[in-house]
Amino acid sequence: MCLLDKYAGVICQTRTRLVSGINSCSGRVQVLYNGTWGTVCDDGWDLSEAAVVCREIGCGDAIEVKSSAYFGEGSGQIWMDNVNCSGNESALSKCEYHELELNDCNHSEDVGVICQSVMRLVEGFDDCSGRVEVLHNGTWGTVCDYKWDGSDGAVVCKEMGCGNIKVLTYGAYFGATSGQIWMGNVNCNGEEAALSTCAIQGWGTHNCFFAEHAGVICGLPVRLVNGNSSCSGRVEVLHDGQWGTVSDDGWNLTDAAVVCRELGCGDVIKAKGGAYFGQGSGPVWMNSVDCVGKESSLIQCNIDHWQHNNLDHLHDAGVICSEPYSTNRGSVQGLDTSVKVLLRIEVKTDPMFDPNVHKTMSKLSEEMEKQLHISGPFSLTWKTQKDGKVFQEVSQKKKPARKCN
Repeated sequence: MCLLDKYAGVICQTRTRLVSGINSCSGRVQVLYNGTWGTVCDDGWDLSEAAVVCREIGCGDAIEVKSSAYFGEGSGQIWMDNVNCSGNESALSKCEYHELELNDCNHSEDVGVICQSVMRLVEGFDDCSGRVEVLHNGTWGTVCDYKWDGSDGAVVCKEMGCGNIKVLTYGAYFGATSGQIWMGNVNCNGEEAALSTCAIQGWGTHNCFFAEHAGVICGLPVRLVNGNSSCSGRVEVLHDGQWGTVSDDGWNLTDAAVVCRELGCGDVIKAKGGAYFGQGSGPVWMNSVDCVGKESSLIQCNIDHWQHNNLDHLHDAGVICSEPYSTNRGSVQGLDTSVKVLLRIEVKTDPMFDPNVHKTMSKLSEEMEKQLHISGPFSLTWKTQKDGKVFQEVSQKKKPARKCN
């Protein structure tokens, strides 16, 4: 990609990215030039320019234009000012603008955009889990689970703003759906900002049949720290790859209730302020939080803008929730050194054939190891039914297969 400078001619090795947003399709606009990332001034910035950015980074339509450092102030160079796009350009560098480095702006005028996300997680437990679906040519479709691995799942979690990958799922674990299968043989290196930029066979080309959908369970972007239990503590949010705190300005029971529900705890008991659970460190990410109470995650609530450099940790917010109604939830605060895989298997067999015999299950285990491309040590746990068997026979009227739940 190249910048067309009015005086220096064509200058290559530039590209565009979004940072400090809630996902890879929102954030402060930054341009890379001569190995240095810089920002864009909001003079003349409107939906035409935002549409070009959204198209360039592989997102959908531009939803909102943001100015006045809505996503926080950048630092260093301001590369572009008075950008003027027709809206049809393939890259921001192809629009008209003042020559490089020539501007009368400061970082309080950094621009941002919110684009339509081209990926979603469906039928999961929360916004950070579910069947992976991608938007292509205006149609939502699934991802084939053939060769689906931790690097691919990590990109999905990062793109969704959901922290680290916790669990990979195969075999339509989050339910089967008909329609288009858009991506197959996905091969991410884990560093991509979006799944759509990973290597694939080709859009709509795959080796899967119905109900072979990939899915993920990601780490939650909210945690409680320094409390007496997993359901109390200082509220911290994961944003732009870094944990930070929440200011108690306007913090109330409605906001705290969203946190309690998001973390799988019971009802909110108290909303705490004044660094009741001790002062945090790093950025104060959220200020003047205003939840309506129905949000599934705190990061979906209204705020002024991300990161407040003028706030200190004397006013860090906290919550005290009642204990969870179900206590089988694991911690998501630390980093996992392994990835758990949940797999639903359907075996079509002869009526005289029993898939529950040890020899058959051993062969299935070997085949799973090959299909999942497992190269290191792993353990396999079969989930048993009430009768102690792994596979149960499903009525022929419903589905002629044996299924392991």
